[in-house]
Amino acid sequence: MDELDIVTIVIIAINIIVSLKGFKDNTFFNRYKFQISAIEKGEKQRMLTSGFLHVDTMHLIFNMLTLYFFADAVILNVGQVNFILIYFGSLIAGSLVAVFFHKKEPFYSAVGASGAVSGILYAAILLNPNMTLLFYFAIPIPGFVFAIGYLLYSIYGMKKSLGNIGHSAHLGGAVGGYLLTILLKPSILQTNLTLVIILAVPIVLLYIFKDKFLSP
Repeated sequence: MDELDIVTIVIIAINIIVSLKGFKDNTFFNRYKFQISAIEKGEKQRMLTSGFLHVDTMHLIFNMLTLYFFADAVILNVGQVNFILIYFGSLIAGSLVAVFFHKKEPFYSAVGASGAVSGILYAAILLNPNMTLLFYFAIPIPGFVFAIGYLLYSIYGMKKSLGNIGHSAHLGGAVGGYLLTILLKPSILQTNLTLVIILAVPIVLLYIFKDKFLSP
């Protein structure tokens, strides 16, 4: 891989520094994590700050490795400024979707860059339609197949509350990256229209059946 773009390096560095601080300081971690009750009281900054905290080292490494592999593919296509817009837009989109789906759960909390990273992953796939990913680092699959599977799994996991994973933030970030990439580079509607339509299917299904996901 070529030398990493400075923007990618800075974002990874900030994630590492903030996460390491959170590992050692519970007060700091609790003050800036995503939590419904605190956000409803006006602490909106948590929707941003929680995206730079992580639960543990493996959580941090997984997100930063994903960002490492896909960030520069996006930067090369849309430039540094638009990359930053997609990254932070996806992060906020992930938080907004988490608020929407968990607004009746005051103690719901989450941390992680997964929303932002999901947005970058989807942007990379939209901008590079022939991209192939290694599932479990061994099985090659088309990027768009992974994208659809990822969204569907996130929808299922959100409904079933699988594990301690913030599926709603993953989903929101992916949707944010999808929409922002199209907005910032509308030419893909001409060059990759079929892919754009295919990736929209899970998003449309979520909107249509959103009441079912909101029901207890």
